[in-house]
Amino acid sequence: MFDDFIAAAEFLIANKYTDKDHLAVNGGSNGGLLVGAVITQRPELFKVAFPEVGVLDMLRYQKFTAGFGWVPEYGSADNSKEEFDYLIKYSPLHNVKPANYPATMVMTADHDDRVVPAHSFKFISALQPAQQGTAPVLIVCRPKQAMVPACQRARSLSNRPTSGVSSSTIWDLPQHTDCRTRARAERADCSFIHRSPSTYRGASCFGVVGYPCSSYPLAMKIARVLVSAPILLFGNAFGQRMANDILDFVDPMIGTQRMGHVYPGASAPFGMVQLSPDTDTIPYAVDGKYNGKVYETCSGYQYDDSTIVGFSHTHFSGTGHSDLGDILLMPTTGPLQVNPGTATAPETGFRSLFHRSNEKATPGHYEVLLEDHGIKAELTATIRVGMHRYTFPRTETGHVILDLVHGIYNHTDKNVWTFVRVENDTLVTGYRQTTGWGRTRTVYFAMVFSKPITHYGQQPDERPSEYKGFWRKFDQTKDFPELAGKQLRAWFDFDMTAREGLLVKVALSSVSTEGALKNMQAEVPHWNFDRVVSETQEAWRQELSRIRVESKRPEVLTNFYTAMYHVCLSPTVYMDVDGQYRGLDQNIHTAQGFTNYTTFSLWDTYRALHPLFNIIQRERSSDFVNSMLAHYDQSAHHMLPIWSHHANENWCMIGYHAVSVIADAHTKGIMGFDPQHALDACVATARHRTFEGLGDYIDLGYVPEDKSGASVSKTLEYAYDDRCIQRLAHRMGNKAVELEFIARSESFTQVFDGTSRFMRPRLTDRSFLQEFDPLDTHQKGFIEGNAWNYSLYVPHEPVELADLMGGKKRFGEHLDSLFTMRLDDKYFAKTEDITRDGIMGNYVHGNEPSHHVAFLYNYSDRPWMAGKRTRDVMDLMYRPTPDGLSGNDDCGQMSAWYIFNAMGFYPMEPGSDKYEIGSPIVERASIPLDNGKTFTVVAKNQGPKNVYVRSVKLNGETLYRRTITHAEIMAGGTLEFELSPKPPKLH
Repeated sequence: MFDDFIAAAEFLIANKYTDKDHLAVNGGSNGGLLVGAVITQRPELFKVAFPEVGVLDMLRYQKFTAGFGWVPEYGSADNSKEEFDYLIKYSPLHNVKPANYPATMVMTADHDDRVVPAHSFKFISALQPAQQGTAPVLIVCRPKQAMVPACQRARSLSNRPTSGVSSSTIWDLPQHTDCRTRARAERADCSFIHRSPSTYRGASCFGVVGYPCSSYPLAMKIARVLVSAPILLFGNAFGQRMANDILDFVDPMIGTQRMGHVYPGASAPFGMVQLSPDTDTIPYAVDGKYNGKVYETCSGYQYDDSTIVGFSHTHFSGTGHSDLGDILLMPTTGPLQVNPGTATAPETGFRSLFHRSNEKATPGHYEVLLEDHGIKAELTATIRVGMHRYTFPRTETGHVILDLVHGIYNHTDKNVWTFVRVENDTLVTGYRQTTGWGRTRTVYFAMVFSKPITHYGQQPDERPSEYKGFWRKFDQTKDFPELAGKQLRAWFDFDMTAREGLLVKVALSSVSTEGALKNMQAEVPHWNFDRVVSETQEAWRQELSRIRVESKRPEVLTNFYTAMYHVCLSPTVYMDVDGQYRGLDQNIHTAQGFTNYTTFSLWDTYRALHPLFNIIQRERSSDFVNSMLAHYDQSAHHMLPIWSHHANENWCMIGYHAVSVIADAHTKGIMGFDPQHALDACVATARHRTFEGLGDYIDLGYVPEDKSGASVSKTLEYAYDDRCIQRLAHRMGNKAVELEFIARSESFTQVFDGTSRFMRPRLTDRSFLQEFDPLDTHQKGFIEGNAWNYSLYVPHEPVELADLMGGKKRFGEHLDSLFTMRLDDKYFAKTEDITRDGIMGNYVHGNEPSHHVAFLYNYSDRPWMAGKRTRDVMDLMYRPTPDGLSGNDDCGQMSAWYIFNAMGFYPMEPGSDKYEIGSPIVERASIPLDNGKTFTVVAKNQGPKNVYVRSVKLNGETLYRRTITHAEIMAGGTLEFELSPKPPKLH
């Protein structure tokens, strides 16, 4: 462990995080361990960070911090007078310049009468001389019930002249009030104050020396790196040793902040259950208008939020629109509250404040301290079952709220109906039917508790109903076993003892509550929470080990294996253990010979996710195709899925990219589905004249903008999909279909404007739309992209595209301009999915239409720039931080892009057998193949500056082409890159 703390310190020093605050972190036990390790093992590092502290004082500081614990928070609740006397004698604050510590010492008084005794104030008094000219002592009180005497005592002690405290401030904060917000509001030059990780009702304040308020985000980021994940980030980098556990390189928090839209909770690989915390209750609409704020919580979780509403069982990973958030549970203590409250006034409901230092996410396991209730909540999951473990702080009545009103992208009429049935004192069943992105979606559940329910009830639906029926003869609010309504929240009480765990198992089904119970009995017939964690994490190890990479750069390993984790979150299993599932026709079907899946974000995932699966998840790829064909068979429109989930087609985005997935699978030898049935489904979908301008596209050769919006984007994507159908028909020997669709695949030429050299909207009369700005991402003709980026969307004809652009040289110059020009904010101000986070020049990596663009350099006069650009993107757009994804992960597409490019090749044209050559960022990658062979990538002279490819060899033979084939990968062998800091022509 000490080695990893040393590595953390070396990293911070190397990156110029050399001031004392970044190493000391919080003066607590974790910070003390870090500083102690540095002092003991590498004192020269300590001298860099603390130049004013002598060697003897280093040792005293080590002793001080290692024993300090959470003293500023607890007073002497956990520390004796002797310990305080020692701390007074050896406090490092005597040995530094007061100006270096412009902070307030903080004491709390919200636990019991032991808090803030006289010797605690003596400790503060001893520190006062070192803080001349700084803010006074702050005492935070939470006066309520038994806590009131402690606060009174604090007031009394703080006002005594003999206490040694010359001045003090007492804040009487109501329950749940955020101390940090109060501090910012009242004092511009305040200490770093955050909520205590240890209080079990309202949030205490905890302050440490050295942080002005303005540095709070950086302080939190550094604290997270040092305290929460030193092994994950630094274990391999400095000792050049591989971690024993591949899970150490996965950080589920990456992408939970800003644009990533991933969730950090517990899920099995491709699991039907995604059990994760939801951090707010933002409505989809306010006053009848779309509420843009809801976009931040597409996954239910946003890193910047400070409260948790509860833990729901279904989530999307990384999407730009949302649904789900089904079957939310929240454990609570104290007086029963059945409303969630609000983020600004959490004390008005059952939600709880939480702090990052008490939150931990690893594959298959999530835990957090719900500070307002003092409950430690842990989550794990199998494919169809979510399991909770709640550890209560004291002997009392505990509550579990079942919120069936809650949902993601919630709107007034989202719930069609909900039903709960209390079967006995431990078993509860029910269902929830909603309308939203999925217009008709039903989720059944079975929930079992490890302890008997003592009492239960529901919150009545306050909305008036014209028909009352005869149910009104019952009091349905308490201990009534059959609950129903559109807006239903139920509660269950349990007699809990201190530090006792309450276990809850929740199984889902799309078929019935009986199906949910069968799923539970098959997957978790026991009550061993740790066993479920262990088995699910072992499943994750197997999936993550499908590619093994080596790198001396810790951020590369973390980015890579977190990406591997994210690509295995969807598509998701959508059938019971007996094979039954609800189909698109809302009837019950049984999957014969395949596993049925849902969550097909095809506009995103056809590009890299599904091609990646065709290498490392070949059996699942067959299931994915069969699931899409089942969708086609059940479709009233006789179409393959566009964007489907949970027995629904939500029609999101454009194109018919299921044909790309099917063609790519067939090209790459995926077996187990009927290729003739697949071709018929592709052709029927592409001939559906009423879909999104397809009739005009077939008749005119393009989609006219005056008939159908986003016409250029549609034309270009249809043309690519049509080439996929042509390739599939060619392999099937169907000449008529092949000729039809090879002609259609040339339609991109119909929207190319030779004057401007951009793809441009045309009208029905074949004239180009006059209103046109190639930089605008929110104009007629395009969707989620501008003409600069979309004009390069011809992945199936890159040579012809280069010719249209004026030849190889001019094409290369055009690509250079794309990556180096500046896109003004005004051009994407109205586009929700495009932000500055994901833009490099005018290249938009944060959204999918440009993901292939760097490889077009292979068809210019400067092919070496393909690798250079992809390396730039990997370094700038992927980081091992919560905001480390530059755009929505979109069900794994952003992550799959990174995985391919980290290995140095990419499927620019899915449906073909080719992969474009780039520049790997790893030293070595090995892919064990299903056929028993291994494909290996080796990068010689790897380094952050060696981004250009000098030469490429396949099995020892120099490659004089910029592509490799799928057959070459599946044959095994070695692809060897020689990297250089200079382009080949400069050698």
